Amino acid sequence: MSLTELKLKIIYPQARASRIHLFLPLLEKAFDEFEINTPLRQAHFLAQVGQESGQLNYVKELASGESYEGRLDLGNTVHGDGVLYKGRGLIQITGKHNYVLCGLGLNLPLLQKPELLEEPLYATRSAGWYWNNKNLNSFADKDNILFITKKINGGINGLESREQFLSKAKEVL
Repeated sequence: MSLTELKLKIIYPQARASRIHLFLPLLEKAFDEFEINTPLRQAHFLAQVGQESGQLNYVKELASGESYEGRLDLGNTVHGDGVLYKGRGLIQITGKHNYVLCGLGLNLPLLQKPELLEEPLYATRSAGWYWNNKNLNSFADKDNILFITKKINGGINGLESREQFLSKAKEVL
């Protein structure tokens, strides 16, 4: 069963039609590239993307990134790293360390051009890359939204919303 614009609109009721139209083929490519290839895996992926991207409306974190300054756990060692390497992409790749790894994984110069993750193709591929890099298919297979949320968010922010997206995605997929 494939994802359609109608199904995506049911999962993301606040998404604009233009965003659904833009991201649908890119999501399908990411599903193929990163083996997000079962309805349960896709439902979990879409639940996380829905929360992290504001239902496909944002590919760049709204906050300035100042709160990430000096966060050694994110690889932000130089003043300005927090702002420069704030969350981008559909799953909000955050921190210099993650930009380095994602850049290597997708063969992109993300340290020099972090804004590449704001482009729809790379916003989507970076989400798939992060999902794959953290082995989240295996946790989607176990229907473990709590673990997936912690791996993506670092905590459980937005868990209720993620659960709602997951429920809708399971219904339509």
